[in-house]
Amino acid sequence: MDLDGSGEILSPFEVFGRDVRELRTARKITTTGLGKAVGYSAAYVSKVERALLHPSEKFAVGCDGVFGTGTMLARQYIRALEGDHPSWFVPYLQYERQARQIFAYSTLCPNGLLQTPEYARALYGMSVPRLSEEQVEAKIIARMARREIMDRTDPPAPEIWVVLHEACLRVAVGGRLVMASQLQRLLDDAKRRNVSLQLLPNTAVPVTSRPFTVLTFERAPMVLHAEGPQGGRPQDAPKITAAAMATYDRLRAEALGRDDTLSTIRKALEEYTR
Repeated sequence: MDLDGSGEILSPFEVFGRDVRELRTARKITTTGLGKAVGYSAAYVSKVERALLHPSEKFAVGCDGVFGTGTMLARQYIRALEGDHPSWFVPYLQYERQARQIFAYSTLCPNGLLQTPEYARALYGMSVPRLSEEQVEAKIIARMARREIMDRTDPPAPEIWVVLHEACLRVAVGGRLVMASQLQRLLDDAKRRNVSLQLLPNTAVPVTSRPFTVLTFERAPMVLHAEGPQGGRPQDAPKITAAAMATYDRLRAEALGRDDTLSTIRKALEEYTR
């Protein structure tokens, strides 16, 4: 976090964008000129400077080269990406931003990409009650920032496939209004062309009770991310990722189809809004 001239709190990526703009204008470089130098459009540069778009690592490294700032912006990018996430989660975040496909299985709570701020706030209040209000808000900003990849056009947004256990609809996090908003978010996200959502009903016995995510890439091996009591770390050993994808395929086969999934979510939403 940082402050602007008016005392307003800025997010890490707002600080990054501000610094890029100040460095660019100090060197009398236009957004078009900077874009050409680092391989992006002027519109991309402008959106990064206004924090309407989170930059890529390539952009940060390229700006360091243009401005002669060594690795300052690259290191600032990593810190902004880390935000208020735990350090063990940062490698996953970097993979998530580069992924072509994201296959996620959630058991009790929807994947962080699909959570509303209110739902995330309630989760932090339950799981880490000693955090200050400022710390919680910082974590929420960091979590919501992950959703930028869902609307990204350059590079294209990843294909996101999520299997939710029905418990994600029934564990009442934050109360009825928070749950209603969260279920509406799921319905809205399911309308996206790059998002597929399936529900694993309570009547099905899941092949695993542990949430996990598998990421695929254009020119790199698949990566598995599974969290435990001490956090988690990405794994790319072929045997491990192949087994994870086989498990995910079984979960998808046992889960409801799209129409039945959305119908079940709508019914749960109605229960929370009565």
